[in-house]
Amino acid sequence: MSPVRAPRRRSIRASRTALAVSGILVGALALSACGGDGSASSGGGGTNFVAGKDGIDTVPKEDRTAAPKLDGTTLQGEKFDVSSLKGKVVVLNIWGSWCPPCRAEAPTFAKVSKELKNKGVEFVGIDTRDDQKALAVQFEKDAGIEYPSLYDPDGKLMLRFPKGSLNPQAIPSTIVIDKDGKVAARSLAALSQKKLRSMIDPVMAEK
Repeated sequence: MSPVRAPRRRSIRASRTALAVSGILVGALALSACGGDGSASSGGGGTNFVAGKDGIDTVPKEDRTAAPKLDGTTLQGEKFDVSSLKGKVVVLNIWGSWCPPCRAEAPTFAKVSKELKNKGVEFVGIDTRDDQKALAVQFEKDAGIEYPSLYDPDGKLMLRFPKGSLNPQAIPSTIVIDKDGKVAARSLAALSQKKLRSMIDPVMAEK
């Protein structure tokens, strides 16, 4: 055996091992980012929110802060600004077509959005980290989603929420914005219909 070849084989084996470990880590991170079990740090910073046992954080009306400007282009190529919905309750859902929990909750969001459409509640999606718009469009079609979704492949819209606020920290995340354009509630996990309505109904009832 040549003394030159042995180190080369060890180098190749080491490289393959490193690549395998790297792949495992990337996969674990992807699953963690998508799953979003609601255990991420809430930020604090004077937000004055109430952390519920069901993983839903809420803010008393007097302590709420304004939602950031969220505007851009929808998956259908139309300009859209969430601030145009001020005066209504807005349910903001951050999702990605690549995310299994997002796929699981999507039909629920489609159903509830249609039920509340004529009751002063508007749903808006933010499609994030989707490199292929066509997959996101098909996602909405399969789920029966008819409300607009802003296309945010780089995740920049999520970063508009200030640190220390009830900001989206996982995918999926859901945020309820009150009639005054202020953040009222947040969930960092996929939602059942019961949990989704528990976020919306109290804000709907506010005068």
